[in-house]
Amino acid sequence: DLHRVEDPQSLLGLTSFFFLERLYERNKINPVVNRKQYLQEHADAAREAFFQNAQVGYIVEGVVKSFASFGVFIDLGGFDGLLHLNDMSWGHATRPKDYAKKDQKLQLKIVRLDPENKKINLGLKYFQEDPWVGFEKRYHVDDIVEGRVTKLTDFGAFVEIEEGIEGLVHVSELSWIKRIKHPKEVLSIGEKVRVCVLGYDTREERVSLGLKQTMENPWNQIVQKYPVGQKITKKVKKITPAGLFIELEEGVDGFLHADDLSWGKRTQKLGSIFSVGDEVDVVITEILPEQHRITLGMKQLQQNPWEEMISLQHRGEPVEVEVVGKTDFGIFVQVPNGLEGLIHKRNLANVQNAELDTMLENITIGHKLIAIVITVDENKKRLALSVRDHTIKQQNLEMGQYL
Repeated sequence: DLHRVEDPQSLLGLTSFFFLERLYERNKINPVVNRKQYLQEHADAAREAFFQNAQVGYIVEGVVKSFASFGVFIDLGGFDGLLHLNDMSWGHATRPKDYAKKDQKLQLKIVRLDPENKKINLGLKYFQEDPWVGFEKRYHVDDIVEGRVTKLTDFGAFVEIEEGIEGLVHVSELSWIKRIKHPKEVLSIGEKVRVCVLGYDTREERVSLGLKQTMENPWNQIVQKYPVGQKITKKVKKITPAGLFIELEEGVDGFLHADDLSWGKRTQKLGSIFSVGDEVDVVITEILPEQHRITLGMKQLQQNPWEEMISLQHRGEPVEVEVVGKTDFGIFVQVPNGLEGLIHKRNLANVQNAELDTMLENITIGHKLIAIVITVDENKKRLALSVRDHTIKQQNLEMGQYL
């Protein structure tokens, strides 16, 4: 036979033509015959006649002969045609045996012909209308439809909304609030789901679907639930170099930027101050529901000390400061509201040619001085003070009183 014979006994009693390959062996009559050669020549002749007369779109009858993972081989009368898995159904076909049985007779359409390589592709699904025809009459953007999950990938889930029409639910369209890394976190193959039609392209046979659009968007209530200015106590969910993520509720986080932790200088290592799970007091500073963004502040729970410094600068009032650090160019001091400022060594004395380095050496950490504010830069977190200007101002006042 042309094909593997599983049970030779099944051929007993079969009447057929054979080629006589050999009649004698060692002067004895010992005939050797070949049926396969006869069948091959017969099949080649039948195939040649088929290609001369057949055209794409013709309907032919064949018998299911064997199965493969990619389709079914059909006997068309001594030669084979392939019924590919993609040509079995407009729907999501996965198993050839779901659409054909061995030795079953099928009516099929010729899909492709390759005379040079003698290949024939057949189709079963083309006896039914293409489901994409009339799609726009049956479906519209924002329609809620029911479908079945057919495939899960890293970027989304494919959902069959009717036989032959699959749409993609992108991973970003699975949930309003949860960050889904893989669709398997919320969906499983074969599951029936309700999805929303987000868009389509009938020419490319593509449909964009959304799962979250079938659920209420919790962000619609966030503005009312967390108004700007509200003070809340919540837990730290994540720590980054730029700031803290604070969990307001499941799936809804707010961001506390490092610059909004304190009115003073920015803390370099937040991990040394906070831990995941710590409860912190914050205030809502901004909500952008369309961007799903909530901005939080901690320093806003206290009065802005920089405004106080600006006021002191305008009024020229003296303030008592405490030395907290020293450098070659001056001393760092802390004012009563907690801010740190710099007194340059040239602003330590009002006497020309004074031994500034000597004066600087004599000042110790914890030393208290009286100074006035001369420069305030809230954006750069810089505060400059002067003992010299305060001393000159006092001398001028005393001179004025004396005169």
